[in-house]
Amino acid sequence: MIVDGVNKASNVIGKTWPLYAFVTSNPLSGYEQKPFLNAVESAGNLSHGSYFPNVSVIREAIKKNEINNDILKRLLISEGFIKSPEFYLQQLEVEKTEYIQNPTQELDQIMTKWLASFMDEGMAEWEMPYKSEGFFNAWKRLIVYEDRFKSINKIADSSEDAITDALTGFDQSDYENIFAYHISALAGWTGFIKYRSETDSLWQQKYPINLVDYLAVRLTIAKQIGSEIFSSMIQDNSELTKIKYVFLKAWESTWQSELKNILKENSIISSESVSKNILPDAQMVFCIDTRSEMIRRHVEKTGNYETFGYAGFFGIAMDYEDLTTGISRKSCPPIVGSAYKVTEVAQIGKSKELTEYQQKKEDLKFKNYFLNRLKSMLPSAFGYVEGSGLIYGISLLSRSLFPGYLYRAESKNTLNHESICEPKLNHIHNSTDKKNSIPLKQKVAIVKSAFDVMGWTQFAPLVVFAGHGSHTKNNAFGSSLDCGACAASPGKHNARMLAKLANDKEVREVLKSTYQINITERTVFLGAEHNTTTDKITLFDSEAPLSHLKLIVNLKNDLNKIQETTAAERRGLKNGAIKLSHQKANNWAETRPEWGLAKNAAFIIGPRSLSKHVNLGSRCFLQSYDWNLDTEGTALEGIMQGPMVVTQWINNHYYFATVDNEKFGGGSKITHNVTGKFGVVQGNGGDLKRGIPLQSVKATDDEMYHQPLRLSVLIEAPMERVEKILDKNQHLKSLLDNEWIYLMVMDPLQNSEIKHYQNKDESIFRDEKELKLEISN
Repeated sequence: MIVDGVNKASNVIGKTWPLYAFVTSNPLSGYEQKPFLNAVESAGNLSHGSYFPNVSVIREAIKKNEINNDILKRLLISEGFIKSPEFYLQQLEVEKTEYIQNPTQELDQIMTKWLASFMDEGMAEWEMPYKSEGFFNAWKRLIVYEDRFKSINKIADSSEDAITDALTGFDQSDYENIFAYHISALAGWTGFIKYRSETDSLWQQKYPINLVDYLAVRLTIAKQIGSEIFSSMIQDNSELTKIKYVFLKAWESTWQSELKNILKENSIISSESVSKNILPDAQMVFCIDTRSEMIRRHVEKTGNYETFGYAGFFGIAMDYEDLTTGISRKSCPPIVGSAYKVTEVAQIGKSKELTEYQQKKEDLKFKNYFLNRLKSMLPSAFGYVEGSGLIYGISLLSRSLFPGYLYRAESKNTLNHESICEPKLNHIHNSTDKKNSIPLKQKVAIVKSAFDVMGWTQFAPLVVFAGHGSHTKNNAFGSSLDCGACAASPGKHNARMLAKLANDKEVREVLKSTYQINITERTVFLGAEHNTTTDKITLFDSEAPLSHLKLIVNLKNDLNKIQETTAAERRGLKNGAIKLSHQKANNWAETRPEWGLAKNAAFIIGPRSLSKHVNLGSRCFLQSYDWNLDTEGTALEGIMQGPMVVTQWINNHYYFATVDNEKFGGGSKITHNVTGKFGVVQGNGGDLKRGIPLQSVKATDDEMYHQPLRLSVLIEAPMERVEKILDKNQHLKSLLDNEWIYLMVMDPLQNSEIKHYQNKDESIFRDEKELKLEISN
């Protein structure tokens, strides 16, 4: 009963991902089975926080015409609010925001001390004793040495019994609410416990902890110090909450109307332009990430190039083993189980270079370890600091004054393995077996799936799969800027792996003989990396044939031009944009090296012609899809099950981190302290921060940058096809019914008319005129 109650109660929190794999996910994921409005009301009743944009943000949006006045009035009237928008804004402005003392503050402080000590992942010099016995047992052994707890009564042998003892006198029907109350009290720490338990990480296997252990310790301490065990639910003003919700929906509806108008205008331009059907010099596949939207425009303007959008893990459900550290990290969406592990092996004739590379890396690793030990050990710490102070001072001064110059110098001298290694695909469970080989059928399926999803019918001489990653210094949340589809890892490993599979002669033969997909010898596939901080695209072409050398040289020259124009637009500078990008990438004091996925608001699933001639302002995820080639709807179903869900995670993470950065975000980077190598706290303690920092969503403390809007998805496909997919996937339908996502469908069989998904039994899709009529009535 205790375990079941804890599992149910844990739905009040999401997972807190570690800094080295910081996935941006929905902090209210446990509430997704409820309508959005009910979900935020339930979460708000449990703990204080903001769940909607505040009045100043709404006023700013109205001032910038981001909220259409007619749409706003219609929505207000439809909900029974018949007075002017200004009247309701003034009501929101006078809403009381009283400071409420945390009744469990002392208890929280005690718990964070124990959690930080136990969950440390190698940062502390002295490890907490008895960790291998688990959190509850280790705590039980050590608590008796604290003066204030020497008189503590005999603690039960098991964590479940300890919870039962602590809750003596409480009705069992209240247990789940009590658990939820204490789990949400430190949502960052408990979210990380949830992450470790569900992923069964190496640290979890060695030093186990779960939410039952956490509650056993917390409730036992609470009883001992007389802290509050249970508090009545907080009741917010439901009418004011509903008013906030109407303003949010008006903002979202205005954005949807704007997006539809942009795409309609683009369709006119596309229909008027004459298709010459000329084979492009190169085709480049980018991640669907919003940052790719801008660089794709510049690639297409620079030369005879064609671009595609595909989820950045490139369809390979894999983990990647780092060549230097030997550590394996997930490199596919968190909702997908890894089937493969990719390792690095020497290219033909380059075994010697690989051995030398590994030796240099080992030497560097030992050097860093030795210097860290000198700084940490008592006998050497003072002498080392005094003796090396001048050298470190020069280094800090150089990094502060000349970060861009050092970035360029370091980039030239950095050891990269891509020129001497090639990726090897292994089964996840026996990757160390030298005879471990993946069946040809599986290799073909990976490549064909990519071609099917993107709707490929012809292949250029060069086809580039460009994964993306962010290069920053002294940035605790650096991994949050990497590829979300790769579980916050760089996407270049997946890109290189897919390129290798697509170059495989046996794979090509099966594609031709079985699926009539003819890839001639003149087509070569390359992996690449798009550095989203500097907009540099690096080609991994060390194994490319000499016959394609001229094409590759021409492409590299154009990529240099593309970097200049893209960086200029992204930084808002005519000159010096690349230098500024280098400075931001390498400045150890930079709080905002790049904006990441800020301003994300829509996900477009369709051919490039839908958006090719327009500037979407890096606000849209772009997934290539051709409904004509997907007769069974299999590819579209996969996109809706995978990328659409992942983009919803990202969008909701940014939404909540914007409306209440202190609660759902990371707070200001200025006062961050890294704890245990896995997370950050503000100042010298408190709850673990579970979201992206303030500087990632706001231009200043008061000025908005990211617009907190829920994701609007637009699909070009026959309406009937989409309806069938929704009927088969109740989870997707639930996200739509509960308004965590909006869905619009552009039906090519109905003059490309765009209809909105509505939770109505008689007709689930309606056009804009029908929506306006329904609201008016």
